[in-house]
Amino acid sequence: MTTAPSREIQTFPNPNPARDFEIECSCPEFTNVCPMTGQPDFATITIRYVPNQRCIELKSLKLYLWSYRNEGAFHEAVTNRIADDLIAALDPRRITVVGAFAVRGGITTTVTVTHSRLA
Repeated sequence: MTTAPSREIQTFPNPNPARDFEIECSCPEFTNVCPMTGQPDFATITIRYVPNQRCIELKSLKLYLWSYRNEGAFHEAVTNRIADDLIAALDPRRITVVGAFAVRGGITTTVTVTHSRLA
């Protein structure tokens, strides 16, 4: 596997698909760029999900999150895009993606996206 940023999300088979269990991944070093000012935005991205048939490979997740480093996006858009991409790759039973963005202009922003699989 490469070490270059990539939008490709690698997965592996869930080792226990008969049981609901929650996986939490946290990336406290997420960065992207403000589309209005071009200044960097810093956030902690936390992903909590109950896998269905697939789990995310962590190095792939790291490279995926790195791919946003030079991309301009509002906090709401980037958090929803991450959730959409993870939903497409994993088809999880449940997933929550939280983008906790650092202070900008004296204001912190936390965006929470949730999704549950239809039975």
